[in-house]
Amino acid sequence: MSKSPFINIVPKVKDNIIKDENFTNAKNSKLLLETKSTDEIISDSINKNFELKKKNLSLKDKELILKVIESYKKRINNQSLNEDEFVLTKHEINEFFSLENKNILRYVVYRYKYNIYPRLKILEEYPPNIQIEPTSMCNLRCIMCYQSDKSFSSKSAGFMGHMKPDLFKKVVDEIEGKIEGVTFASRGEPTLHKQLDEFLKYCEGKFLGLKLNTNATLLDEKKINLLLSSDLQTLVLSIDEKNKENYEKIRVNAKFEKIMQNLELLKNIREKKYKNSKVKIRISGVKINTDQSVDEMNQFYKEFADEIALVDYSPWESAYDNEVNNIQAECSELYRRIFVWQDGKVNPCDYDYKSTLSKWNANEHSIKKIWNSDYYNEIRRLHKLKERKKIEPCNRCIGT
Repeated sequence: MSKSPFINIVPKVKDNIIKDENFTNAKNSKLLLETKSTDEIISDSINKNFELKKKNLSLKDKELILKVIESYKKRINNQSLNEDEFVLTKHEINEFFSLENKNILRYVVYRYKYNIYPRLKILEEYPPNIQIEPTSMCNLRCIMCYQSDKSFSSKSAGFMGHMKPDLFKKVVDEIEGKIEGVTFASRGEPTLHKQLDEFLKYCEGKFLGLKLNTNATLLDEKKINLLLSSDLQTLVLSIDEKNKENYEKIRVNAKFEKIMQNLELLKNIREKKYKNSKVKIRISGVKINTDQSVDEMNQFYKEFADEIALVDYSPWESAYDNEVNNIQAECSELYRRIFVWQDGKVNPCDYDYKSTLSKWNANEHSIKKIWNSDYYNEIRRLHKLKERKKIEPCNRCIGT
């Protein structure tokens, strides 16, 4: 598959964390204090809540929170952190300041596991994050996305469909209280699912890190009210460019004028009806071209969002055609998240969007059993032995 000429970034390796330099707050807030003052505020809050609630914490959670407390002491004193120490990144700081006190320690434990467990290759009964795909269908054919691969997105290929509510509820019932980070996203556009309202309502009060990714093309008054009144922590709008011509080159089938109308509608409804909504709105794009700038995106879109971010590009659109590489590092995704497709197939990652690695289905197996299965651990073992070249398509992926 030939790449679009607009993609002029050729990444050698990629991680899956939003880098601080590619993230900015779109609105003025107390988060714009100098770094040390922000660190002190966060540290004081964690310490206070820990003293109040430590009797009710598990031994493991106590250990992790004490590790974070020590990390902040070192950070405030300008000392370097060890590999197993952790302080919140920019976008996590935004989320932290929106939390109710009762959820602060819960959030710190969740983000520690999300960031540090993949680095240290620590495996628990459940992953820190799960991505649930309401639908594999999408109305766009973005140039950096697997939807542009007709062997995947054509109706005859057999990959297209919508998740049934019974499967969704089965997965949610199992992971409630076990996994905090749940993302409605993966290969398709979530707002295409006619029962999205039912899915969101079923998640009410169950997860601390509930997120939904949308290309924002289908937003209307009904959908906006649904999203802003939900239990989402973050609503991510996938918009990569501020320039009409470039935007439409990337987001094939989308119209820039329609996106701007939808953003204006979202802004107006939010200001009129949801001023106190906890939902953070993030405009996020994939950095596929060297001309893309998070600062320029912020200047253009800041009135519509709380945060602006660009994430690193990986050639998802041609995963099975990319050259075999010599990367030997273990993939962090094997310890960070798991993917549940609309038909119940469970996969280690979405680089493998046609599920060549999948041996499981959530209709028959539990997430816990899959995450700790012999086959999943065999994939991890080969990565650990620097033998990912033996696994297709891990041998073509640049993720680390």
